[in-house]
Amino acid sequence: MVTASAPGKVYLFGEHAVVYGEPAVPCAVERRAEVTVEERTEGLRVHAEDLTLDGFTVEFGNGDHPDVDAPETMVEAGMGYVSEAVAQARDAAGVEEVGFEVSIESAIPLGAGLGSSAAVTVAAIEAATRELGVELDPEEIADRAYRVEHEVQDGQASRADTFCSAMGGAVRVEGDDCRTIDGVDDLPFLIGYDGGAGDTGALVAGVRDLRDEYGFAADTVTAIGDLVREGEDALVDGDLERLGQLMDVNHGLLSALGVSARSLDAMVWAAREAGAHGAKLTGAGGGGCIVALDPTDAPLTALDYTPDCEESFRAALASEGVRVE
Repeated sequence: MVTASAPGKVYLFGEHAVVYGEPAVPCAVERRAEVTVEERTEGLRVHAEDLTLDGFTVEFGNGDHPDVDAPETMVEAGMGYVSEAVAQARDAAGVEEVGFEVSIESAIPLGAGLGSSAAVTVAAIEAATRELGVELDPEEIADRAYRVEHEVQDGQASRADTFCSAMGGAVRVEGDDCRTIDGVDDLPFLIGYDGGAGDTGALVAGVRDLRDEYGFAADTVTAIGDLVREGEDALVDGDLERLGQLMDVNHGLLSALGVSARSLDAMVWAAREAGAHGAKLTGAGGGGCIVALDPTDAPLTALDYTPDCEESFRAALASEGVRVE
């Protein structure tokens, strides 16, 4: 039996645009998903807890469906990540029929923009391959986890979430070019969570449709990429004022692409009006989380008093990516 964990992430800049080959800068944060894997004779049995769902157990192949308080598309996607991760582990070990008992415990809300699926996928591949006696380096885990997300998300995934979760720290992703960003100290991240979740697939498809139909939407995606390039220098320099300003602009561009929500905008403005250097949605949007940048607790207090915010917390930069517990 092997247990592995991987961190969630927030986007400083670049979500949605990264799907079209523009750069993005996600940062790993210390909210982790933990996956325990034990080999069994056959089949795949999954126990899931703390995914902002009612706990459930489902055994694949017997027609059962988990009884959970979440949209069916999210549940099916969640199971898809686990089964595809297991398939990647079997492939890495060169075996076909081995079964697994998989237990998932996560402190990352499902579908909220903090990289829950990537963290679960990365941790599951690490745990399952080690259970089979195979040790992969983090780059290969990231690559295999990307293949999982690419499959489950119908080819609309980027490498950003899985690479960040596998490697930890701040990373830069542009197409297939993935690298860590050295010299980044801890960043004063604040998270606001509205208690909901967006449908990543539908939101990504919506941006694609808008981009295909309107030239201004394609220009907006390009502008996000230009903004990321500006932001990289500010990140390395530790210039919080400039980082925050660019985060604000990034949120406006994402709103123009139709992926924000009333609750996300309310939390963003609450954090800004309390003095945060900057604030924006993180992830696919449509609901879920915002990330703000500020070393003081004033934005946290403001978020606590914002009706649209169910939970707020500070999240440290996770310097370590996937690991065996």
